[in-house]
Amino acid sequence: MKRLLCLLLLSVWSLSSQASPALQGDVIADLNALQSQLKEGALAQVVERATAQAERLASGNQSDQWASALYQQLAAGALARQDQHAAAADRLAIARGLNGIDSAQAARWLREEASLRRAAGQHDQAIELLSEWLTNQQDIDTTWQLTRLLAQQERWKDAADRLEQALNETPELSEVQQTLALAVYRNAGQGDQALGWLLDGLNAQSDAADWRQAAGLAQQAGQSGVAAGLWETAWQLGKLTGQEDFWLLIQLHLAGGTPARAAEHLERALNEGDIVRDETHLRLLANAWRQAKDVEKALNAWHTLALHTQTASDWRAYGQLAYAWGEDGQAKQAFALASSLGDEEAEQWLASFN
Repeated sequence: MKRLLCLLLLSVWSLSSQASPALQGDVIADLNALQSQLKEGALAQVVERATAQAERLASGNQSDQWASALYQQLAAGALARQDQHAAAADRLAIARGLNGIDSAQAARWLREEASLRRAAGQHDQAIELLSEWLTNQQDIDTTWQLTRLLAQQERWKDAADRLEQALNETPELSEVQQTLALAVYRNAGQGDQALGWLLDGLNAQSDAADWRQAAGLAQQAGQSGVAAGLWETAWQLGKLTGQEDFWLLIQLHLAGGTPARAAEHLERALNEGDIVRDETHLRLLANAWRQAKDVEKALNAWHTLALHTQTASDWRAYGQLAYAWGEDGQAKQAFALASSLGDEEAEQWLASFN
C-alpha cells in the first residue's frame, strides 16, 4: 500500500505535462500547493480543498475536467493515507470517468483503484477491475494477483483459467505460486492437471513434502497405482523413512494394485525386526500374498499365521486357500487341524476328500 501511495503522490506532474489539454497556471500552482501539503501530512485539508476544486471543475471543458481528475487523485492519496481505501478508490473511479483523460492514465488509475478495492476488502470489485485492466495490458504479477483473488473468493473455474495464463508466462515458480497453483487445480476439479504439472517437477533432489504432495494428489485423483509408485520411489530415495511412512507405503501398495510389493516390504521388516512378529502383522502379510496370488508365498504365509494363532478359523482359511489353488495335500492337513479344534465347517470340507 505504501508503494501505491507513492504512485498516487508522484504521478500527477509527470503525467500532466503529457496529457491534453493543458492546465491553467493557477490550477498548476494550486495542485502544487496541495501536493506539498500532502507530503507534509495535512491530509484533512488536502481532502477538503481537492474535493471542492474537483467538484467545481467537473462540469467544465476538457481542461477543467482534466484538472478535476487530478484533484480527485490528490484526494485519493490523502484518503488512502488515512486508511480510507474504499473512499480513495471511489475518487479514482470518478477521475477515470471524466473527459480529457487519456487511455494510459485511465489504465493507471484503474490499476490503482483495483489495489485500493482489494485493501478495502472489496474483492469482487477488485477482481472486475483487474480483469478489465488485463484485457489491454500484459503483466504477469497482476495475473498472479488476480488468480489469488479469484481463489480467495472460491471462484475456482475462473481462477483455473487465469492460472493457465500465469503458468504459461512464468518461467520458474516460487513456492507461494506452486502452492496457489495446486490449490486452484484441486478445487477446480482438475486433479489430473495438478498431478501432471507436479510430476514434471519431481526428481531425486525434490524434498519429502513434494513427494507427499504428489502422492496425495494422485490419491485424490483416484490414481492409487500412481500414488503407490510415487511413495515407493520416495521410500527408495530415502525421502520417507518414518514408521508412519512405512505403513502408508503398505496401504498404498495394497490399494494401488501392487500387493506383492507390500508383502515384500512386510517380509523384510519382519525379518529385520523393524516390526513385531505378531498376529496383526502376520495376517497382513498373508493377505498381501493372497491378494498378489503368489500361491507358494501365500500358502506359506497362511501356514505361518495358523501356527502362530492356533485358531480353527485360521487353519480352515488356510485349507480353503490351498484347496482353491489345487494343493489338496495342504488343504486336507489344514482342515484336519481345524476339525481337531472343533470346527464343524472344516469337517464338512474334510468329507469332500472321501
